[in-house]
Amino acid sequence: MNNLLDLHRPLGSTGLMVSPLGLGTVKLGRDQGVKYPSGFTIPDDAEARQLLALARDLGINLIDTAPAYGRSEERLGPLLRGQRQDWVIVSKVGEEFEGGLSRFDFSPEHTRFSVERSLKRLETDFIDLVLVHSDGNDLAILRDSGVYETLAELRQAGKIRAFGLSGKTVDGGLLALEQGDCAMVTYNLNEQGEKPVLDFAVQQNKGILIKKGLASGHACLDAGVDPVRASFELIFGHPGVTSAIIGTINPLHLSHNVATAAAVIGAHRH
Repeated sequence: MNNLLDLHRPLGSTGLMVSPLGLGTVKLGRDQGVKYPSGFTIPDDAEARQLLALARDLGINLIDTAPAYGRSEERLGPLLRGQRQDWVIVSKVGEEFEGGLSRFDFSPEHTRFSVERSLKRLETDFIDLVLVHSDGNDLAILRDSGVYETLAELRQAGKIRAFGLSGKTVDGGLLALEQGDCAMVTYNLNEQGEKPVLDFAVQQNKGILIKKGLASGHACLDAGVDPVRASFELIFGHPGVTSAIIGTINPLHLSHNVATAAAVIGAHRH
């Protein structure tokens, strides 16, 4: 099997069903201040449309964007017109990227403003999952800023379906899951420090999205070992993982990633 169509799984207890790989879209909107091993050109609309069509054909229904990803959201709106029911859309609040620099605002006012702006840009009435785009001070953000309370109100109002944290610490991830629906966690061959968050998610039936699963393309292993396969063996070997977000804009890489993930998950099932 070379696609993920039969491998969709629940994102914790949110009621959302997602593919085990999601498409990250930072490269659709921004080429400044991004850490990748080699430079890239932002795809034009035709290339982006082809990439999204390929992802959909391969069984990917999860798409990850953010206001901090430059023009990503405003491009996805028109690109996904007429396909809203085919996608589970993840966006973020808290980080703004302007003039090559990030700044952060987790206040209730900015959170509401940011979600309304994302709804307009994405041309949708609701966002499936909104994550707090942490600056690293996870606990302070969750305890003091009011951002989680505001997201809970927006969920109540039907503007978002679920919320969580894209964080950087174990304590932040644990608190994010206690009080929310999902955590986005770094977990790869080089970095497994946030594994306790994955363990907790299993106990609590909460959603986990993996970021940097392929170590942003820096995966390094012995000769003869496929780094993508080794990465997915690690990631999907953990029962807490719902989905890994992959940010490629190369159709061949995307197809290889999907075939590899399908093989790894299929092997774990038997």
